[in-house]
Amino acid sequence: MKMSKRMKSIGKSVDTAKEYTLLEAINVLRDSTSLKFVESLDCAIRLGVDPRHADQMIRSTVSLPHGTGKPVKVLVIAKGAKAEEALEAGADFAGFEDYLEKIKGGWSDIDVIIATPDTMADLGKMGKILGPKGLMPNPKSGTVTMDVAKAVKEVKAGKIEFRVEKAGIVHTSLGKLNFEPNQLVENTKAFLNTIVKLRPTSAKGQYVKSLFLSSTMGPGLKITRDEIPAL
Repeated sequence: MKMSKRMKSIGKSVDTAKEYTLLEAINVLRDSTSLKFVESLDCAIRLGVDPRHADQMIRSTVSLPHGTGKPVKVLVIAKGAKAEEALEAGADFAGFEDYLEKIKGGWSDIDVIIATPDTMADLGKMGKILGPKGLMPNPKSGTVTMDVAKAVKEVKAGKIEFRVEKAGIVHTSLGKLNFEPNQLVENTKAFLNTIVKLRPTSAKGQYVKSLFLSSTMGPGLKITRDEIPAL
């Protein structure tokens, strides 16, 4: 694969064979960014789980102390007063039949969908549309709830959802590189603490196999195991 001049330059200044502390890695990534847009801090953690087994499927949410650094468009599928409640709490869109029709028509200019339980029978029929986009609400992630105001506020404040992929890897973004380094460290620690608490009892051997931090278009830096919370 042919490397760009930018990646060659980064490769000369960044030691990708080294193991870093969280703060060291974040500072290296902040110093090596040279793009015109603000890159995100991305995390990839490989777990010793087999997602083919239901009891080893890791899926949950975490509220990042300093948010994600990007605006989140929220649609709430709800009826009547609950739709109004969602809009008052800060939802970008809220309603029922009109938005179901928009979704059927291919509209997906949203990041998160929250739904009340009484709408899921209708919304569930759109699994083939919403599922591949990661937009289908789920009780485990707190996006199927009657307390729509609380759910909207949490998502807007930096609550993110994550799930393990087939290879046992969880990918997520933990903020923007223009955050203060300590803010990114705290976001990362909040995520890691949540991951560790979710260890399935059926998972054998080493649970957290490796942890890497990277920028959106930068190198991946391996994080030392000393930074992984004890089980």
